[in-house]
Amino acid sequence: MAPATGVPEPPTGQGRGAWREFGARLRHWRRRAGLTQAQLGAGIGYDHTAVSKIEHGARRVTPRVADRIDRLLGAGGEVSAACLRAESAELCGVDVFSPALLRPPLPGVTPAGPAPAAPAPARLPDYGLLCPLHGAEGCDVPAAAELAGLHAEFCATWTPTWTPTGTPTGTPTGTAAGPPLDAATAHALTGLLAARLRSGETGDRPGLAAAVERTLHAVLARLAAAPAAQRRPLARLAAEHAHAAGALRMQDGRNATAMACYDRALTWAGLAGDQATQVGTLSDLSILARLDGDPEAALGYAREIDRVAPGLPWAGAMGRISRARAHALTGDVRETVRQIGLARSYLDHVGVEDEADVPWLSIASMRMRVESAAAAALRDLAAAGDDPRLARRALSATETALGLLGPTQLPASRLLFVVRAADCLVCAHDPRAAVELLAPALEATPAAALPALVEHELRGLRDRLAACEPRAAHRLAELVRA
Repeated sequence: MAPATGVPEPPTGQGRGAWREFGARLRHWRRRAGLTQAQLGAGIGYDHTAVSKIEHGARRVTPRVADRIDRLLGAGGEVSAACLRAESAELCGVDVFSPALLRPPLPGVTPAGPAPAAPAPARLPDYGLLCPLHGAEGCDVPAAAELAGLHAEFCATWTPTWTPTGTPTGTPTGTAAGPPLDAATAHALTGLLAARLRSGETGDRPGLAAAVERTLHAVLARLAAAPAAQRRPLARLAAEHAHAAGALRMQDGRNATAMACYDRALTWAGLAGDQATQVGTLSDLSILARLDGDPEAALGYAREIDRVAPGLPWAGAMGRISRARAHALTGDVRETVRQIGLARSYLDHVGVEDEADVPWLSIASMRMRVESAAAAALRDLAAAGDDPRLARRALSATETALGLLGPTQLPASRLLFVVRAADCLVCAHDPRAAVELLAPALEATPAAALPALVEHELRGLRDRLAACEPRAAHRLAELVRA
């Protein structure tokens, strides 16, 4: 935390050694670039004495400043990564987190939301979520009769309110930091979160998001003064809940709120060393940027995936396919196709050992993600350039993604793929086949249950059908929001 002057306070405790290591890496790259401390300081707006203190581990820098230094020295992400390691190590050794790190995505205590319609899983990992204590090795979730009580007890330990600066206040009902996060509670919180995400496929997404955010407030209140051993699992819980809230808000078309949730999820995932949530969140941020028609921002988030998870094939595939979708938005056929090829090549290197790092990862699920995004990128290019050949390639990729999705799995994703396949048929100049494919799926889906991403796809399909199948386009107009 910085004093009123804005100068970061010197590191203390376990953090000092981590910042010394950061300073050593900085010094190495500065000398390699042939710069003096004064020259580096001039490049980032610091004087040479400040640079000297940083290199000796006597002064922190923010990740944003570290990123500027990294670019200036051409360090390829090493300085930025060292800064994140130092922050994480310091936070595991101090008594209290900085209030700035504990701001919830939304102020105030969120009213209680509905109970999830879907049952909680019997075991973790589930629905892309890891237990914060046991990770990918797996663990049992308490019986349904215990879940509500464990959740209520955890949330009642503190009744927090939040000051304008984001500092949690309130009266604890337990000890100064609340009771430790026991295994049963960790399993219950994660299992309920999985159930809420699954319910969000067809249920009350705003209410479920409110329930997730209320739990997140309780996690942050506990994290504010947690002992060192509890910080990493609590930070992981915070990251998973913030990411889940963002996903539910994005599905409901609340993009600004989703952005706030994702921003906080990145912070807590970084503190927890949770690369899976970091990559998933950056991928979702890239989607939000595309929905806003901002290909540069979408590309920036996609490139950030390489920085937070360098050298990991599953992350490389996610980053490259996100880049492909961003390039497609600009109409760059050559670069889009190249990035799709790179994403597919990364899949050849994804193995069983990677599943220990990423709970939603399997060869089939990764291939489904890549083929689905490849189909969308190629469809976008086909629509922009009226190119039936690209449309047929997009249709093939969509059919591959559909074939990898089980008949009862992820109904919202299945609907999205069917809509995309119909759009590919329209772009391939076969609108009648598109209408025949689409009609049964839409008849079985009430308009109120359509996720925002499906609505976004339907709007594009509606506009393309208007010229050749006006009756079908009118039906779509009744289903989607303007």
